[in-house]
Amino acid sequence: MITASQLKAARALLNIDQRDMAKLSGLSVPTIQRMEASDGVIRGNVDSLVKLIAALEGAGLELIHEGTVSSAGGRGVRMRESAVRSRSYREKGSRASAGRAA
Repeated sequence: MITASQLKAARALLNIDQRDMAKLSGLSVPTIQRMEASDGVIRGNVDSLVKLIAALEGAGLELIHEGTVSSAGGRGVRMRESAVRSRSYREKGSRASAGRAA
C-alpha cells in the first residue's frame, strides 16, 4: 500500500514531475494525478499500483509502512542506502566533468 503523500514525497526525493513519474512507471499522467489526489491510501487498479511501486523501488526508493521502524513510527519514503551512495557518486562525477570542461 502507498499513500498519496508518499507518492508526492517520492517524486520530490527523485526531483521529478508527474510527467516523469508517468514515464518511469509506464502509467498515464492522468493516472498519476488521480493517485496523488487520493485521500490517504491510493486505491486503484492492482496492475497500476504494482507498476508504480516497482518503478519507485527501481529508482532506489523504499516505502516505509505504518509501524515500520522509523524515528516517528509513521509512513514515509526514503532513499535506499545503495541508491544514496550511487547518486552521490554520480553527482561527484558530473561536478568533476563540469570542472574539466570549464
